[in-house]
Amino acid sequence: MAAQSNAAPVIIKRKKVVSGGGHHGGAWKVAYADFVTAMMAFFLLMWLLNATTEKQRKGISDYFNPTIPVNRISGGGDGAFGGDSVFAEETMVHTGTGAVDRKASASSADAAGDAAGKGAAGEGRAQSELADVEKALLARGGESNTMERLLRHVVTRVTDEGLVIELYDLPDAPLFDGETAKPTPVLLALTDLVADVLGLTTNEIAVSGHLRALPVTLIDNPVWDMSAIRAQTTRRMLEESGIDTARMQRISGYADRKPAVADPSAERNNRIEVILLRRDR
Repeated sequence: MAAQSNAAPVIIKRKKVVSGGGHHGGAWKVAYADFVTAMMAFFLLMWLLNATTEKQRKGISDYFNPTIPVNRISGGGDGAFGGDSVFAEETMVHTGTGAVDRKASASSADAAGDAAGKGAAGEGRAQSELADVEKALLARGGESNTMERLLRHVVTRVTDEGLVIELYDLPDAPLFDGETAKPTPVLLALTDLVADVLGLTTNEIAVSGHLRALPVTLIDNPVWDMSAIRAQTTRRMLEESGIDTARMQRISGYADRKPAVADPSAERNNRIEVILLRRDR
């Protein structure tokens, strides 16, 4: 028993094993968040520069720099809307600024434009009329094979001047006999068709004649006279088909000066253009 009481005590050491590199703190997270925020602000700035006008950028600059002198270009005023409320138009008798009812003004402007064929309303109506005539003409192709063959000669396009209905020669079906102004049955049928469609409106009409270029070796080149005569012939046939003579505004002969294709001597350049003129021109 005595020997055991003099024995040295047994000490057990336990080591704590730590995996990884240990704790280094979170300062890097703060720095990374600042970097991301700065990049987001940078890209937002670049987007604003690209998506706004100079006047809008001036307004944004004034908003973030309210101590600048107030001038009439940058807005001014002591409130968010220059001293007026959002409903300033409804309180015009109190402010005395002479504001008008925008709805009433828009309605009167639309009515005036509709009557004169000008303005937003008039232009929209004129465009709609031209589109209706174009659709009505092209829709005739589904009526019969004869109509389908006739519409092979027809090309339409809308220009600043109006709706252009172009009637042109085909190799197997010319509009006039040879180099004369005598119309073929094809042109007679086409003018009846065009006159029927033009009856949908009361717009004024212009007719122009065009010819292919003939050899320059000709001593007497008849393209000027012939293009004008063909245009007059077409005008007369349209009137005989029911078009009011008062609607005829202009008859022109352009000879070979405005070819429809790259080759000025191509038969495709032999054509008649019937133009349904816009009301606002």
